[in-house]
Amino acid sequence: MKSELEPIVKEALAEVGLELFELRRGGTRNRPIVDVRIDRTDGQNVSIEDCARASRAIEAKLDVDEDGMRYVLEVSSPGIERPLRDAADWIRFVGKQANVKSDLLGGMAEVEIVGIEHEDWREIAVVRTAKGEELRLPLNEVREARLSFNWNR
Repeated sequence: MKSELEPIVKEALAEVGLELFELRRGGTRNRPIVDVRIDRTDGQNVSIEDCARASRAIEAKLDVDEDGMRYVLEVSSPGIERPLRDAADWIRFVGKQANVKSDLLGGMAEVEIVGIEHEDWREIAVVRTAKGEELRLPLNEVREARLSFNWNR
């Protein structure tokens, strides 16, 4: 179902100036849950109004395309601790703190995103540790990365 829904959801979101960040399916066979995470194409934070617009646009497409199938649609932003999935995400959040898991960091560490470099067809994240040390992490060696949020900052 996810692969069938993805083009429908992407089209609906594009029509209202948004993009698909993540699509997940859950629930039961009789009452599926369609969980859609959206993002803005202009780099701004996703608002409640954006979620409402996305929900209306997706519902209109699903109601036409899903032949009366019942579902629960949940629309939200990727969240304040959003995953960093590709070089574009890393570039977008230069200057922000991220929790990054990599053997080159000795596991999970909070770092500042400095930038992205390209070397020998590889994308390299440049990060700064809490001690001020700059490290270069090939993105293909980063096992997990997400923005970090700290209430004390």
